[in-house]
Amino acid sequence: MQKRALVVGSGIAGMATAIGLRRAGWMPVIIERAPERRTGGYFIGLLPDGKQAADDLGITDYLHTRTPDSGTVWSLNRDGARKPGLGFLDQPGRPSAVLRGDIEAALWRGVTEPTPGESDIEVRYATTPTEIVEGYDRVAVRLDAAATGTRYDEYFDLVVGADGLRSRVRRIVFGPHERFMTNWNAMICAVQLSEQVPGYAPQDSIISARAKRAAWVFALADRAPTALLTYCTKDVNAEFTDEPVARLRAVYRGMDDPVVRHVLDSLPQATDYLFDSVHQVRMPQWHQGRVILLGDAAWCLNLYSGMGASASLKGGAELGRALRENPDDIHAALAIWEARLRPFIAKHQRTARLKQQMLVPTNRCFAAVRSLVVALGARLRRRAVAREASRRDT
Repeated sequence: MQKRALVVGSGIAGMATAIGLRRAGWMPVIIERAPERRTGGYFIGLLPDGKQAADDLGITDYLHTRTPDSGTVWSLNRDGARKPGLGFLDQPGRPSAVLRGDIEAALWRGVTEPTPGESDIEVRYATTPTEIVEGYDRVAVRLDAAATGTRYDEYFDLVVGADGLRSRVRRIVFGPHERFMTNWNAMICAVQLSEQVPGYAPQDSIISARAKRAAWVFALADRAPTALLTYCTKDVNAEFTDEPVARLRAVYRGMDDPVVRHVLDSLPQATDYLFDSVHQVRMPQWHQGRVILLGDAAWCLNLYSGMGASASLKGGAELGRALRENPDDIHAALAIWEARLRPFIAKHQRTARLKQQMLVPTNRCFAAVRSLVVALGARLRRRAVAREASRRDT
């Protein structure tokens, strides 16, 4: 009999997991708290591990990338004067620029367009788990269907919590959020802009970073940029006591440059934006019996790492591989899956602290070091571009 898995969450981690499970011969069912599939989202740099995982999941041909083919990365000083800088896409590995919605759209095609011989993946919206009880060889889950106001029990061979930073599955099975969520004393606001910052070319990226406050504009090839505001705070809870736009205006008061002004003026008209605190999830184990966590629910690398989407894709692909290799021993498969992923996740959780200093230096000393690193990196980049142009000319 074909094994059944419940995947909680229909984001990148959830859909990647469902595709990986189906490729391993399982019959996954996805449930999602939202009433319909969400679209849109902010800038993501898809790195080599994420690209490889997308290929392993068979969605590469569906993935729309938006890496700019022109434009300049500009860094602004305190007076708003611009000079060449280093952007997210300049890091090693040549990441591709995409939107979160681009990855989810590619995964959705993977979910809804199975290859011959593969089963369909059922997706249920407005549905959440309220109880999860593991038996000897299966897991009983009580599901709450908000659309019909009904609750019912269903049984699965595996339950996967891919339901984000504040995972309901993690809370039910592993314990309260406070046990696993580390506080970084920082906030983020990501938003899709309707137009580029005035005075800049359509594919320019712009960075205004000072101690404890920063604004980034990420250029895309075929639409207006997305923007990120990120800042440090001593009291995360206090940041949610006011309306987000008003809070951001207060935090960025005195940082009067064209990037900050444009982003703050764009927020009230934005149809959707993300405003949240920054955390990582640290857990001694990602699986307990036949219940596992994946993606932000398990490890949340956070936005500073730049690896959240890539790690979620990799996690789903690797789970499918472990189950294919161990079709008759689910417990061995889960142990192998976790052992393979642990070093990768631990490495990127550590480097996220360093990357944070490039995005938003936490004090003036780090801000000064960051400025020196950016200046040196930009100079080396210009020399490399000049050498490449010279080779082409000869």
